[in-house]
Amino acid sequence: MAEKSVRAQMPGTFYRRPDPESDPFVEEGDEVSAGDTIGLIEVMKSFHEVKTDEGGTVSRFLVESEEAVDAGQDLVQLE
Repeated sequence: MAEKSVRAQMPGTFYRRPDPESDPFVEEGDEVSAGDTIGLIEVMKSFHEVKTDEGGTVSRFLVESEEAVDAGQDLVQLE
């Protein structure tokens, strides 16, 4: 099966959890469907959900939580 990636729609800070005390939105090995939230990007204290365009299995994260990302940067690989 071909690998697909979920990309950042804007520059900012990527978060894998909705807040520090919560579990991550998804983990490696999780199945996701189109439209599932896999993380958040913070831009100037405003949070934007990062959603999948298509379904698959999360094979790996390409950035760490709380890492700065650029628009169009690959965040997660799906298979």
